[in-house]
Amino acid sequence: MSAGRGHNLTRVTPELVAEHGLTPEEYDRVVAILGREPNLTELGIFSVMWSEHCSYKSSKRWLRLLPTEGRRVICGPGENAGVVDIGGGFAAVFKMESHNHPSFIEPYQGAATGVGGILRDVFTMGARPIANLNALRFGDPAHPRTRHLVAGVVAGIGGYGNCVGVPTVGGECEFHPAYNGNILVNAMTVGLARAERIFYSRAAGVGNPVIYVGSKTGRDGIHGATMASAEFGADSEEKRPTVQVGDPFTEKLLFEACLELMATDAIVAIQDMGAAGLTSSSVEMAAKGGVGVEIDLDSVPCREPGMTPYEMMLSESQERMLMVLRPDREAEARAIFEKWELDFAVVGRITDGGRLVLRHRGAVVADIPLQPLVREAPVYDRPMVRAPKPAPLALAGVSPPLDLAGALLRLIASPDLASKRWIWEQYDHMVMADTVQRPGGDAAVLRLHGTNRALALTTDCTPRYCAADPEAGGRQAVAEAWRNLTAVGAEPIALTDNLNFGNPERPEIMGQFAGCIAGMREACMALDFPVVSGNVSFYNETQGAAILPTPVIGGVGLIEDLDRAASLAFKAADETIVALGETRGHLGASLYAREVLGREGGAPPPVDLAAERRAGDLVRRLVREGRVSAAHDLSGGGLLVALAEMALAGGVGAAVTLAEGERPDSLAAAAIAFGEDQGRYLVTAADPDALLAAARAAGVAAARIGTTGGDQLTVNGRRAISLAELRAAHEGWLPTYMAAGPGS
Repeated sequence: MSAGRGHNLTRVTPELVAEHGLTPEEYDRVVAILGREPNLTELGIFSVMWSEHCSYKSSKRWLRLLPTEGRRVICGPGENAGVVDIGGGFAAVFKMESHNHPSFIEPYQGAATGVGGILRDVFTMGARPIANLNALRFGDPAHPRTRHLVAGVVAGIGGYGNCVGVPTVGGECEFHPAYNGNILVNAMTVGLARAERIFYSRAAGVGNPVIYVGSKTGRDGIHGATMASAEFGADSEEKRPTVQVGDPFTEKLLFEACLELMATDAIVAIQDMGAAGLTSSSVEMAAKGGVGVEIDLDSVPCREPGMTPYEMMLSESQERMLMVLRPDREAEARAIFEKWELDFAVVGRITDGGRLVLRHRGAVVADIPLQPLVREAPVYDRPMVRAPKPAPLALAGVSPPLDLAGALLRLIASPDLASKRWIWEQYDHMVMADTVQRPGGDAAVLRLHGTNRALALTTDCTPRYCAADPEAGGRQAVAEAWRNLTAVGAEPIALTDNLNFGNPERPEIMGQFAGCIAGMREACMALDFPVVSGNVSFYNETQGAAILPTPVIGGVGLIEDLDRAASLAFKAADETIVALGETRGHLGASLYAREVLGREGGAPPPVDLAAERRAGDLVRRLVREGRVSAAHDLSGGGLLVALAEMALAGGVGAAVTLAEGERPDSLAAAAIAFGEDQGRYLVTAADPDALLAAARAAGVAAARIGTTGGDQLTVNGRRAISLAELRAAHEGWLPTYMAAGPGS
């Protein structure tokens, strides 16, 4: 829909209201707030501010259940990004956001602008971005569009992140047919700021100037927030014009200019022009400050002629910021942005009227009371249906079609477990020279520049668990992120989340969402792991087919001494391998059941949060005391896959004995080898007796399972697999798949 030149004369019809994503009841509320019918520009403003993407109208009541406070939390949800104290006068600033719909329509630009947007969320707070991560979900590899989408998304993430000079240090990538019609592209950025120099978006100071900086406004991205608040239909390709176009070189100039101005005291408030562009940035800044704002749209830098007020307010053109300055600092700020060759325009002022007033060509084209626009946005307690708890996976009478070695080779070459080196080698993960542990481990480790301290960073989720049992899946997603940080020796500090679900108007989808939130809440509280920022992405479905519930967790941890950090790689021969945590052989919802037995379903593994806490606290202590030479958490694929990953990372083999007393070709032996019981780690030690004694004292199950050495992996004294064969299987699938052709 084009606004047209005579946009404010356009008659607002029920069809136009529906096209803007508002229900008849919501439109009646708009009329009541205004005391009259809105014009088209006002209708557009209400539609984006009340969209699911901007208002969280289906999720707000559930998000309030998540714990958001902790001893290191400086700023929790509600700002552009979360902020935590990491000591030494510094703070880590981080958030995760989705760009799912745009990336499905136009994978390169959708992914690239997702990276650009999350970078702006972080440097808006006064932080220099130091790391990017991502969490990607694609459809069935055999689907005709999957290869094309993988290629475009990876190129977009690399193209943007590499150009701005921020390393992409970690992430995850999985495949499932449920994502055939709606991929997920979740981007996370972490930045570093002085703890006393955090910038917020609350406008203040009647008469203070409102400043537009960055790129010019174009017609790209109009209705982007609305598109992200509706499911795809058969016409998804027609929505290509709502995908923004990014320019990473301008982004680099923008954050350098913003950080330079932030070194002064000129800024009162600052906000990224993200979803809903100039609308959301001006409305949110003024509403948070309890003030009004007047915008002169004739002053907005535009790159296309004849842009209407509707188009200017709803454009989601990239690399733009809005700020409120102290009244005597305009010249100083202008000089900085002009030095960086960026647009700088005074587009308005703060008022005491409590209204958003837009002027264009001498006329008022919108006049909206701000507090009702924000505070009277609809909040829904949508009907929900909780799915019954699944029964255990029925495997009576099932015989494994492969021995343990054959099953390991199949699993480690499966799309979800295969090496993603082909992806992360396209990212510059070493720029800035502070990346200590590269992608491919439990968590990325990034040195705090000039110190021997570091941040550990990870993204995690197991959607198949969430689909089987949302509460258990939500609990496990938080626990796995906590475990991955722990495995490198980090103290888990806080998390950001990206909650990806289908249509919330369907009771079964709301049941999934509520269940995942309940599980996340339990785990966050038990593990002292608060939520400080995040994003909800609903309507991830196409023609009624929803994605798997995918609540991605982005975890941040702190390592006080890099000399006491750990990695998963075996370091030397003749070290004892110890399994920590209890192994029961749970195969429900496991990759072994799906990839080897052809069974997808059953109850996921339970998460005992008290046992999780005991095991994790023990592992961190062992790492810090220098008692273990390698550590790795156990997750998808279970014990034998984790063992193979450790061997491949270090180039050192191992001989292990699993499932003693079980027939080596039995399902019971496979369950021990590949079961996905939670709360477990593999560690290596030169002095296992002291380690085992420490585990007993901590109440953590522990067992010697083998010894490192050689160039092959031997299980139960039977068939040995060379590391060369393992590596070929593990690293071969993705390059071979991507080399087969560009896809459709």
